[in-house]
Amino acid sequence: MLGFIWRFFSALLDWRLGLRRILGSQDYDVVFITNIRDEVDKKRFLGKHVPEFGHFNGPRYYLNGISGRTRAIYSLSEDIVHAHSAKRAKEQCVAAIEHAQENGAKVILLAASTKRLFGVNGEEIKEMFPNILFTIGDNGTFYLLLAETLRAFNKSGLESDSSRICVIGPYGFLGELMVKYLVEKGFNVVGVGSSHSRLKKMKIKYNIEISNSFEGAGKVDAVVACTHSSQIRLSADRIELLRKEHKKLLVVDVSEPSNLTEEEYHKCESVVIRQDAGNGYSTKLKYVLGFVSYKMFRLSKGITFGCFMEALVWCNAIKDNPDDEYLKKIDLFNFSQENMDLISTLFSKYNVNIPYPRCFGKKVKSFDLNIGESKTETNYICNYINQDDDETKMI
Repeated sequence: MLGFIWRFFSALLDWRLGLRRILGSQDYDVVFITNIRDEVDKKRFLGKHVPEFGHFNGPRYYLNGISGRTRAIYSLSEDIVHAHSAKRAKEQCVAAIEHAQENGAKVILLAASTKRLFGVNGEEIKEMFPNILFTIGDNGTFYLLLAETLRAFNKSGLESDSSRICVIGPYGFLGELMVKYLVEKGFNVVGVGSSHSRLKKMKIKYNIEISNSFEGAGKVDAVVACTHSSQIRLSADRIELLRKEHKKLLVVDVSEPSNLTEEEYHKCESVVIRQDAGNGYSTKLKYVLGFVSYKMFRLSKGITFGCFMEALVWCNAIKDNPDDEYLKKIDLFNFSQENMDLISTLFSKYNVNIPYPRCFGKKVKSFDLNIGESKTETNYICNYINQDDDETKMI
C-alpha cells in the first residue's frame, strides 16, 4: 500500500514531467535499470503487488534539466546469480529497456546485478538496442569509492606504511581495482573471499595475503567491503575477529545491499566506524517528493549511487554537446583510466562531489578509532562539499 501511494503522488506531483510534455520533450532522458536491492525494498515499494510486466517505477530524478527515472525489474540480486531465475530476470530487463526507449530514453544504466545479464562487454544488448547508449556505471562508482575511502583513511589517521587493510571480495571488479590501488600505495592488504582459486590468482598477481575466512585474516585497521555475498559477510562476531585491541574497526562499505547489515551494525556500533561509499552528491539533484523518496530509497538529500550519477552527467554532457561524437562513442560498459578521467571531468563540470560521510544515511560524527577517547567532531568540515543540512523539505 505504501509503495502504491508513493508512486501515485510521485506521478501526480511531478510538475517537471508535465512541463516537459507541454514543451514537447520526451518523458525522460536517462533510465536506471536495476534489480530489487533486497527484501526491504521489495516490501517497501511493492508490498504483495507483482508488477504485470515484470518491471516498475522507482524514484524520479532531475539534474540540470536532465530527467532520470529508476525502472526496477521484479528480481532480487540472488535471482540473477542462479541460471533458472537469471533467464527470467534477463527477459524483465529487456522489457524494461524497451519501455525506457519508448518513453524517450537515450542513455540507459544497467545497475546493480543487471549488468551481469548480457556478458562482459554487453555486445548482446548493444546489438538489440543500437540507438541506446549503455553504461554500467563502474567508472563513476570507483572514482567516488576511492575518494571516499582515502578521505576515511585520512580522517582515521591510517598511513600506508603502518596500516593493514582487509578487502572483502578482492577478485570482483571494484575489489580488484581497490586492491591494485592500495598495493601500489604501499598498504599491507589481505583479501578475504569465498573462492579459493580466485584468491590464489589475486595472491600471485598482487602479492597480497589471502584468506577464505575472517578467522584466518588476522587483525586489520580497516575493511573495504566490495561484495554483499552472504558467504563472506561481516557480522558483530566477525568484527571482533578483525579489529585490533582497544581500537575501533573502520568499515568502508560500497556493497548494495550492505555487506554489514544495519541489524548487525547496531550490535557492534561501539567498536566500529562504518561509512556508506560509492555515492555522489550534488546540490542540484532533485528527487520528486524529495524527503519521502530519498528516505524510501535509504539515501539522503542530494545523494544517489555513483553509477546513477555517472549516467546523469554523461547524459547531461551529450545534451550540452550534441555534436561531440566522442561522448557518444565512448564505451562505458568497460572500465579504463581514460573512461574514469572523462567521468571525473564531468563530475567536476556538473558539480558532483562525494557526500558528507554517512552510515545508513546518518552522518558519521567521528573517525577516531581509539576506544574510550572518541570525540564528536563538531567542527568537522568536509573538504569536498558544502552540504545543506536541511533534509526535510519536499522538493
